[in-house]
Amino acid sequence: MTSVYTINPEEIIHQIKLSCQIPTVVENILTRKIIINTAQEAGITAEPEELQQTADSLRLMSQLKSADATWAWLQKHSLSLDDFEELVYITVISSKLTEYLFDQKVEAVFVENQLDYTQVVMYEVVLDDEDLAMELFYALAEGEMTFPQLAQQYIQDTLLRRTGGYKGILNRTDLKPEISAAVFAATPPQVLKPIITSEGVNLIFVEEIIQPELNEILRSKILNNLFSEWLKEHIEQLEVEILLSSCGTR
Repeated sequence: MTSVYTINPEEIIHQIKLSCQIPTVVENILTRKIIINTAQEAGITAEPEELQQTADSLRLMSQLKSADATWAWLQKHSLSLDDFEELVYITVISSKLTEYLFDQKVEAVFVENQLDYTQVVMYEVVLDDEDLAMELFYALAEGEMTFPQLAQQYIQDTLLRRTGGYKGILNRTDLKPEISAAVFAATPPQVLKPIITSEGVNLIFVEEIIQPELNEILRSKILNNLFSEWLKEHIEQLEVEILLSSCGTR
């Protein structure tokens, strides 16, 4: 026989406390209140077509392709239709508030931090022996071997070996300072002299330096960063009293 458990709101609150999630929940509540209040003060509203478009996008993201799937998802998350409409509304005004506050600041931030948005396409092999690394560096420089050949011979990780030591498209912040300085000073395509780090001796091939462009992806990233910093500053300035006594402190 299947057992049926009843879970009440007090138990949910208690579990959130035991999971040490109260600070996160409180921050989310404050974020919602700040967004709603600031949007109202700025006269920002959500038009019906914006709400519909965002609702459709949220359903698509959650793979809710039918009315039944949507209702099942709402039940799973204990959401009413009004709750879902509130979620859609907050999503819309949050986006519009971000644009309202920071649209005119994006270009200035991009120019000021242009170096931070520069990216590199690079390959890497990490060795344990500095003398061997120097020997291989000169072999590469003199054309006695290629970097893919080097990777095939000296990389232990199967997936990384198959890609020739490819590290992807990286930002400055993705790299250790000693590697970042050398990499972004390179003239691609270029193999760098071995760099000693805590990982070992790094042999790096810089394939390309990608100069930043203020496209929609980077613009959205800058906007979101500015908005997150703005929210953080506002939350830090608030004094918050948390009332959980009615739910029991246990």
